[in-house]
Amino acid sequence: QVQLVESGGGLVQAGGSLRLSCTASGQSSYYMGWFRQAPGKEREFVAAVNRRGDSTYYADSVKGRFTISRDNAKNTVALRMNSLKPEDTVVYYCATGFKYYSITYYRATEYGYWGQGTKVTVSS
Repeated sequence: QVQLVESGGGLVQAGGSLRLSCTASGQSSYYMGWFRQAPGKEREFVAAVNRRGDSTYYADSVKGRFTISRDNAKNTVALRMNSLKPEDTVVYYCATGFKYYSITYYRATEYGYWGQGTKVTVSS
């Protein structure tokens, strides 16, 4: 069983920055990703990083603003969010999966374990 815990959410003004962190425990994690979901809407892919941390993937809506990274020694993954907009106000979830290759990172079904989420609020 893998347990994921997100942290770092909070209130920030538009144009500001925020850093989310996710800590994994239990089984060793492979690739990890961040998704977000607004009430009544589908879960949306944000960013992902492979197991070694040398390849990253981003949704078009956040590319250039968000940066994903991981620290395998600490078994954590972070999401640095810059130039935040009110539309970024949502609950963010981290996730991990255990496929070795041919991973479609933007698909939520590729991830077997999910955290409980951390709320980000961007004020205008």
